[in-house]
Amino acid sequence: MRVGRPVKALPQPDCDYCGTRAVLARSGDESYPYRDDHGPVWICAACQAWIGIHARSTRNVPLGRLADAALRDAKSRLHDVLEPLVAGKIRRDRVNPFEARAKAIRWVAEQLAFDPLPASIHNLSLEQCEQAIAHVEAFIAQRRGAAPDDRA
Repeated sequence: MRVGRPVKALPQPDCDYCGTRAVLARSGDESYPYRDDHGPVWICAACQAWIGIHARSTRNVPLGRLADAALRDAKSRLHDVLEPLVAGKIRRDRVNPFEARAKAIRWVAEQLAFDPLPASIHNLSLEQCEQAIAHVEAFIAQRRGAAPDDRA
């Protein structure tokens, strides 16, 4: 018989798209979405939605919500559009890239009044990502003195 604090149950996220339980997949599993080993992921095979787990997590805690192809693409585009701001923050304030990215995401979330404020980009919805991309692009264009639609 175990004595002491109870052991918490392992997190098992539900798919936001179809509601089924996600399954933990590792490199080599049939459902694993990557060719190389990118670490374990929680995956909904029916929707092809997945999310990674926190580094060094012994309990396989998911990074955020499961993401389908459209949401993964939006998050990638948001990361790309934030990079100039992140690079400037790293140079100006001498912070590491992770801290600079977290501050950039927090800034965008506060500017757009996201409720609740997301802890990271992994917790954003598709609509929030699209709003954030448009906001950051407009901010950068304004700082450069061009209109947001003047892209060539």
